[in-house]
Amino acid sequence: MPAIPLSYTDIAADIAARISAGEYEPGAKLPSYSQLADLYSVSFSTAARAVALLRDRGVVVGAPGRGVFVRETDG
Repeated sequence: MPAIPLSYTDIAADIAARISAGEYEPGAKLPSYSQLADLYSVSFSTAARAVALLRDRGVVVGAPGRGVFVRETDG
């Protein structure tokens, strides 16, 4: 029986946990939507929604044409 795919909120939580653990440091570029989709075995749109959620929460920032980066900490 195949595993149930992760939801975009699950993926966002996992990425946030990886950021907290230091796997993705402030200023680091996140994998592309396609790479995240492959990593989590989900569709491109699910990966994009997960990143959008992190962007809305201020965890990451998007740079058009460059990618999505972990927000730099103030201080």
